Amino acid sequence: MASANAADPIPIETSHEDMIHDAQLDYYGKRLATCSSDRTVKVFEVLDGEAQRATGQTLKGHTGPVWQVSWAHPKYGHILASCSYDGKVIIWKEQTAQTGGSWSKIKEHTLHVASVNSVSWAPHELGATLACASSDGKISVLTFKSALSSSLGLCGTHGYD
Repeated sequence: MASANAADPIPIETSHEDMIHDAQLDYYGKRLATCSSDRTVKVFEVLDGEAQRATGQTLKGHTGPVWQVSWAHPKYGHILASCSYDGKVIIWKEQTAQTGGSWSKIKEHTLHVASVNSVSWAPHELGATLACASSDGKISVLTFKSALSSSLGLCGTHGYD
């Protein structure tokens, strides 16, 4: 199949069961993460501008609609943050190829008492730092000690009104 150009968009079947709220390509444009009201995050490999359905993985952990996803810089590994109506921010990490490239939840942030609507990683020069914005009128800034290990220790959490 010929590669797509801007004039010929190619729809991607994600198999989400409800409305899709966000879609983000990783730093290299090789992976696509989507999130939906079906309470899931899905990750796909992208080859020649097309998502490869056979390689897609579904990440489950939220109990409400998932509003946004955000990729960390690749220097920290394959790390993805998601935020949801359930008030949680979940940090996901793809495990090594020895485990089949499966994704696991490595941190769950529950500081907020209302929907978390937005997550964004800081530039990698500032370290593994994630900003989270909530309907409770607060933001939180999470700073991680090391995003390279599966423990991803939380170094500091700051909440702001």
